[in-house]
Amino acid sequence: MKNLLNKIQTEIETFNSEAQLQAENSNKAAGTRARKASLNLEKLMKEFRKESLEASKK
Repeated sequence: MKNLLNKIQTEIETFNSEAQLQAENSNKAAGTRARKASLNLEKLMKEFRKESLEASKK
């Protein structure tokens, strides 16, 4: 679970930095990277939900 939380935190940081670059500098490539990070976050959050439910059943 800790490994998953670290991955989520890293992906959030990536998203924040790339989204900031797009918003401030109109950097199109950063926007693409931010969207990719958001998709990765979605997958990680689904995985977190699954692991969280398993942990609560114990």
